[in-house]
Amino acid sequence: MTASASGPAPLTATYDRIGIGYRDIRRADPRLAALIHQSLGGARTVVNIGAGAGSYEPKDVEVTAVDPSQVMLDQHPGSKKVLAGAEDLPFEDGAFDAAMAVMTVQHWPDLRRGLDEMRRVSRRQVLFTFDPYHVPELWLIEDYLPELREFERARFTPLSTVVEALEAHTVLSFPIPHDFTDGFQIAYWRRPERFLDPVVRQASSTFAQMPASVVESAIERLRADLASGAWGRRHADLLERNSVDYGYRLLIAGQ
Repeated sequence: MTASASGPAPLTATYDRIGIGYRDIRRADPRLAALIHQSLGGARTVVNIGAGAGSYEPKDVEVTAVDPSQVMLDQHPGSKKVLAGAEDLPFEDGAFDAAMAVMTVQHWPDLRRGLDEMRRVSRRQVLFTFDPYHVPELWLIEDYLPELREFERARFTPLSTVVEALEAHTVLSFPIPHDFTDGFQIAYWRRPERFLDPVVRQASSTFAQMPASVVESAIERLRADLASGAWGRRHADLLERNSVDYGYRLLIAGQ
């Protein structure tokens, strides 16, 4: 049963648009899933905030999915689904053993209020996010889409601020494997040809929100460099690596 709460998040319309077919591209990576499940610390009840299609939810616990987009909730396989934003969770204090949030805090209109709510409704918090000031950054930014740098820094709060606001006691690095299955933009650092696919780009909120003319121009330059072999010559070192640390971190707080 799906409940509703007042006031959708501003990106509801974006995810109502890009959410069609989202599960086909955004498939949970088993290595990240294992890290998240271990970090939940044996919780029996979990609230997944910004749940989307439920990619990283553990299968053996009672999960309540929360998302401001009905299109995303319609793709969620669970039975407990709540239409709500992170800043106003319709649950009692301490209602859950744990709360999880995966690549969603950049969409919360009020980050601190959302993190406070996350802490209010659960005893343990597990959050997967990205540090926008981490070096190295994805080659796509330096070579083709420098506009992406400021766009991401405007969306993502510096990691240190998130750690402080959540009162996280543990911060774990997650280097991105070359065959990462969850198709957000960093997944294709060693598979540049995937960026040429508009279906792949459609599943990324980054590409969905940037001006189409800017994105398409960058993609055409990438297409030309792949055809000429220029990309392969420039990034030959990446083709020999199995993973790269691009600043993705798992934060753990609470008990």
